[in-house]
Amino acid sequence: MANIKSAIKRNRQNEKRRQLNRIFRGSTRTQVKDAKEAIVSGDKEKATAEVKEAIQKLDHAAAKGVIHKNNAARRKSRLMKHLASMEK
Repeated sequence: MANIKSAIKRNRQNEKRRQLNRIFRGSTRTQVKDAKEAIVSGDKEKATAEVKEAIQKLDHAAAKGVIHKNNAARRKSRLMKHLASMEK
């Protein structure tokens, strides 16, 4: 346990940020999973809407610094690739 005042404050800040990051990461993962399920189901309109929502979530998480921007770009690219393969 930290004894120094600045270290105690840093621990409080880290815990708050961890909780917020967890919320962003979890909602992003859920949205990506929903998009993948929509693609597998074969409903083109629903899949397109879900992928669009997932991309927005990924961009938001990257902007907040929860995930790295390249991580978001890679995941968006894979989603779009799956969507394009469904349309064929």
